[in-house]
Amino acid sequence: MDGLTVNVASHAKHGDVTLLSLKGFIDTTTAPEFEKAFQGVLNDRKYKIVVDLKGVNYISSAGWGIFISEIKRIRGQKGDLVLVGMNPEVSEVFELLEFNTILKSFPNVEMAVKKGFEQS
Repeated sequence: MDGLTVNVASHAKHGDVTLLSLKGFIDTTTAPEFEKAFQGVLNDRKYKIVVDLKGVNYISSAGWGIFISEIKRIRGQKGDLVLVGMNPEVSEVFELLEFNTILKSFPNVEMAVKKGFEQS
């Protein structure tokens, strides 16, 4: 599998939630493609974002940086960015970098939509 595929859609039942489904890997070569899609969502003023990572097998620091770089702006707009479906390798790095203290993660999209946007 080469590169990265990014699909952006509104959640079927919750139109205010935007779903980014990723497939492939995020590194320095593919991060710009993800960042372009991510910035497009933010430019459309969509701030409740679920990123589905079940099809992602690797995220480099360039990829993690994109998630973290806009979190203050997103939360400032009363939104949030939540991650779902991380495989064990991706989840291990997520926890090792302590991003679990900054970003919420859930096993699936339904749980993320139900619990991810509650104010903590």
